[in-house]
Amino acid sequence: MIEIVEFTRDYVDKVIDYEKRLRQEEPDTYFWEPDNEYRDKIIASFSDKRFVNAVSFLALEGDAVIGRIDASIVSSRNDGECYAAYLDWICVLKSKRHLKVAQMMLTKLREELKNRGTSMLIALMARNDEAQRFYRSVENAEIHDEGIWMNI
Repeated sequence: MIEIVEFTRDYVDKVIDYEKRLRQEEPDTYFWEPDNEYRDKIIASFSDKRFVNAVSFLALEGDAVIGRIDASIVSSRNDGECYAAYLDWICVLKSKRHLKVAQMMLTKLREELKNRGTSMLIALMARNDEAQRFYRSVENAEIHDEGIWMNI
């Protein structure tokens, strides 16, 4: 049975295991290792006020993480609202794809964002075919403008 849970500090080591497994299953896709520095940064994020608008969930199968989704509520003084969120990351282990895990995580995320007062989730689409098929299948969604990355 697959369960979607909030990503809390208690799950950091299981997320590290997931990240390692992700790289084993797709060695040509992920080019950095989830080392102790990464672990420390993730742990620190749970007490860092810059992450107050972060919303993250994990997909668990038993006690193993098989998927992760991360978003951030966007705050702007442009209109004094926090009506939108940005989908930063959604990934399921390759061996667990096509089991509706990503859809389950996305549904949970959308419910949580709605509860927090947001009405729109913005995402950039990855170029790979699998991601394209997933995003095009999302209910109540429209594909809009292209994204742009600006270095700071």
